[in-house]
Amino acid sequence: MKQASVTTLVVLLMSLAAPSTAAIWQVPGDFATIQEAIDSSLVIDGDRIMVGPGNHAGAYVTKSVEIWGEGGATIDSGPMHPAGLSMGFRFLAGSDGATINHLTFEVDLAIMNGAGVSDVTVSHCTFNDTIQAVSNWMGNGWEISHNVITDLRTQNGGGIGILIADSTGGYVMDNVVSHNQISGTLHVFEGDGGGYAGSGIVLYADWRWGASGSASISFNRVVKNRISMVSDTPAVVDIAAFELTEAQNPSPEAHVVTDNSIGFNDFRGTENQITLSPETLDNPVNFIDRNLGDNRGHPLYHPSVFGPGGN
Repeated sequence: MKQASVTTLVVLLMSLAAPSTAAIWQVPGDFATIQEAIDSSLVIDGDRIMVGPGNHAGAYVTKSVEIWGEGGATIDSGPMHPAGLSMGFRFLAGSDGATINHLTFEVDLAIMNGAGVSDVTVSHCTFNDTIQAVSNWMGNGWEISHNVITDLRTQNGGGIGILIADSTGGYVMDNVVSHNQISGTLHVFEGDGGGYAGSGIVLYADWRWGASGSASISFNRVVKNRISMVSDTPAVVDIAAFELTEAQNPSPEAHVVTDNSIGFNDFRGTENQITLSPETLDNPVNFIDRNLGDNRGHPLYHPSVFGPGGN
């Protein structure tokens, strides 16, 4: 075997020992707010923004930064959604690869994907009584894991823990939702008109109101989550632990929600455990197996179908 030259070995060792060029910024400290940090020319892709103890406003995220909370940092306000609801973080162009970690959220819409941003990580966060906790519209390669979602609310919509969705006719693939705990009560808005259901976790192709639906919501994995939810007004808005839906698909015989792996989840604490609309989204169109509770596989598939999170 040919041996590496001394020069090659020295270069390799130097590269391994080289310090990271990513900077760490403090909020408060270096910047008064998270938005000020993101907007600063000093903060570049790959940098980390450490958010200190106390209450903070969220932000529009336009860079591939890591936003980490410490000491119980809480996001209790932020940008306003066009519907008049408070957001925590809204991901916009340029924020592919961003990370949100170890933060507590007490807003209406905590995490929103506003521009088809991909490869976002949301982990080890706490979401309290949100209308929607994590909403990934049109994004690929998200990692949503080890979060705690307690209680949800409706307001003529919402009541969703984790949403993977498309309404633009695009492709939504390779998202992983794993090791999340979703529990408590769905609090139904007093004036809610109903006609829908809340969801712990949902994969959703949306043709409503003339939207373009999706070309494909496929190869996403939902594994090792625990969902235990009840609605306080189930006659108006009930809740399902897990949902696959093609809403108002104009070609219901041509499925677009396909080849998704849903396994090793514990749905036993929720009365309505698996909702499929239409029912033909069941096996083998999607791989639903080895769940505790209403398990639609007995078992059908090898654990490798569910990827590393299913082993």
